[in-house]
Amino acid sequence: MSHLAVAPGHQLRFSTLKSGIEGITQRMLTLTLRNLERDGLLIRHYFPEVPPRVEYELTEMGAGMLPALEGFTSWIRDNWPRIEDCRRVYDESRR
Repeated sequence: MSHLAVAPGHQLRFSTLKSGIEGITQRMLTLTLRNLERDGLLIRHYFPEVPPRVEYELTEMGAGMLPALEGFTSWIRDNWPRIEDCRRVYDESRR
């Protein structure tokens, strides 16, 4: 959703979203986008071209949640190195 967050009012292609989320599989992104669409946070635009093109856009409700997510996103950015360290220590202790 990060690409969509920086592009309210714009449509983004599936491939652009996928490239912005390290390690996500096509299936997981598809399921996540479908759930966000079902929740009313995204609109899916299908273009019957060859090859088919699909773009996603935040709804008004989806864009409205961005300010609420700002604090959480900031916290993640500030604490990500510590989270990675904790994961490494945990994983090493399990070997």
